[in-house]
Amino acid sequence: MPERYFEPAEVERLIPRLTRIMERVRAAQAAGLEAREALAAEQKRITLAGGGVVDQAAWKARAEVLERSARDMQSGLEEIQKLGGVTKDLGLGLVDFLHLRGGREVNLCWRFGEERITHWHGLDEGYAGRKPL
Repeated sequence: MPERYFEPAEVERLIPRLTRIMERVRAAQAAGLEAREALAAEQKRITLAGGGVVDQAAWKARAEVLERSARDMQSGLEEIQKLGGVTKDLGLGLVDFLHLRGGREVNLCWRFGEERITHWHGLDEGYAGRKPL
């Protein structure tokens, strides 16, 4: 038995907070990806050159951005979990909340940018199986 089931109105009251959290998480994800790509490009440059001089300050700064991004993402995902949501896809900004519909457990499905809860899907269906409430 789950801790609780959510009603659409309950999740809708969380949307402003979910939006702020998801904005932070997605920004952290983008910053981390940029830092990781820069580090990979620098590593490739060094390898292709058969070794070489590394700008240690720049390398360290990018590595710190990567670490901070990971921490910020984890913190945001934990916040969403504490609210009762399960993050399904950061790219789309998908968060599901358990709901009881006709005696059956389903997920209320929120996508980043949506102002209301308008869809649900079965536990085994995912985003592609979204149905209007």
